[in-house]
Amino acid sequence: MPTLSFTANLTRHTRCPDAAFEAATVARLFERYFRRWPDVRSYVLDDQGAVRNHVIVLVDGHGLHDRRRLSDLLQSDSEVFVIQALSGG
Repeated sequence: MPTLSFTANLTRHTRCPDAAFEAATVARLFERYFRRWPDVRSYVLDDQGAVRNHVIVLVDGHGLHDRRRLSDLLQSDSEVFVIQALSGG
């Protein structure tokens, strides 16, 4: 089952435990995760359902290709990692 994990700095704002769900795409993985932990959605996705500008999503160590529709395919052992991008000087 694909797993979804979040960077530690995001866990300071909301409860977002690591979890695994059956899912063929990132969209489906997020859908199942956010159904269980709905408060996390607004930190990751904008009101159109696209990945927020300050968020990076890695699928098996590679950047997400489709930040709008989240159609990137997952394997049964895929690891998806959500990182809140930091900026400043």
